[in-house]
Amino acid sequence: MKRKWLSILLVGAMTLSLAACGSSDSKDEKKSEEGGHKLSIMAWDPAFNIPAIQAAADDYKENVDSEFELEILEQGGSEDVETAITTAGSAGDYSNLPDIVLFQDHYIHRYVADYPDAWTSLGDIDINWDDFAAEKIDYSTIDGEHYGVPVDNGTVVCAYRTDLLEQAGYTIDDLTGCTWDKFMEVGKAVKEKTGKALLCMNSDGNDLPYMMMQAEGVSQFKDGKPYITENETLVTIVEKLVEMAKEGILLMPNSWSDYTDKAIQGDQVAGVMNGNWILPTIEKVEANSGKWEITTMPTLEGGEGYASNGGSSLYITSNCGNVDLAKDFLAYTFGGSTTTYDNALRDGGVISTYAPAGETEVYNEGVEFFNNQPIYADIVEMGTHVQKVEQSDFHYAARDYVGSAIVKIINGTDTMDALKEAEDQLNFDMGN
Repeated sequence: MKRKWLSILLVGAMTLSLAACGSSDSKDEKKSEEGGHKLSIMAWDPAFNIPAIQAAADDYKENVDSEFELEILEQGGSEDVETAITTAGSAGDYSNLPDIVLFQDHYIHRYVADYPDAWTSLGDIDINWDDFAAEKIDYSTIDGEHYGVPVDNGTVVCAYRTDLLEQAGYTIDDLTGCTWDKFMEVGKAVKEKTGKALLCMNSDGNDLPYMMMQAEGVSQFKDGKPYITENETLVTIVEKLVEMAKEGILLMPNSWSDYTDKAIQGDQVAGVMNGNWILPTIEKVEANSGKWEITTMPTLEGGEGYASNGGSSLYITSNCGNVDLAKDFLAYTFGGSTTTYDNALRDGGVISTYAPAGETEVYNEGVEFFNNQPIYADIVEMGTHVQKVEQSDFHYAARDYVGSAIVKIINGTDTMDALKEAEDQLNFDMGN
């Protein structure tokens, strides 16, 4: 999920690629489909998002339109979709875009601002937005207008090895609604008894400060500007993280692959805190089946904490040949079909933010790996409690600068000096 700032050469290469995809034949075909039964979607991740989208297509074809066809244009990653929009916008020519694109939530505001002609607002689409987590749809609502339909759920889970907690004399209940100070107490005991850290996060993309702040209802931005050195909550959280790292409670691998492959799957940790999309990574270690359970986040003053990290939604482009069909497809499937969401969960492990989905039998089944806990229903319910905090197109820049500051502080730099440097860098990027 890292941002990949692409060079002019890469944009040029993408232009050629898109031009090849958008030949005169394909344009004629799109025109012929106006008022027809076919749509195209650009998406990524054949093990996650694409099976969910296919589940929606199958649902719509079976229950609404037997002639419906959906062409899924698989991309290598989210950055490919971003590049497609950038390339089209830079050229002022959107004719090579598909009908619908899957787009990362944290970036959509900037892309709508930079390329307003690339998108089609959803207008009076037949969706009850109150059925979705407010924090999730806040991303895709711009100037009061809905642009996207949620696909997945980024609600943060705290997953713990209950067998290792037991060795240290604790249970998952001790970590539910606890303070961060209590968490550190438990973490020290777990480290002493098992040799494992209770928490981990890769140092080159540290999402913990953001998640911990959101659980407090606080952002790293205020009134559109960086909010770091004067943000007492952020400063306290950074100090806690530094202390945990020095005590061996927090493990900070150097890269994403070290985080997933060595720390989590290498059995180096007793706990993982991240968006629930991290759960399939945990589940790859079959020997640990039945030993994990999930709960909510700690908070500074105590009480269950809720946050979200990551996620994407579907957006109709201005090149859509049949807007009415696109709206109806999105409204029927991801806008309200528990059949779509049941099969998206079965086929791709995609969990919804659509509250009624959490009431189905599929969502309420106990998951053997997580000690038969009905984690999917729990996650949907948790998502309804996530607070909206101020967002920014510079979310990932802020994450990286604050993460770098934490590493510097661990290595001896003064806390406020490191955070001031991070704030200055972010202000520079934002043109302040």
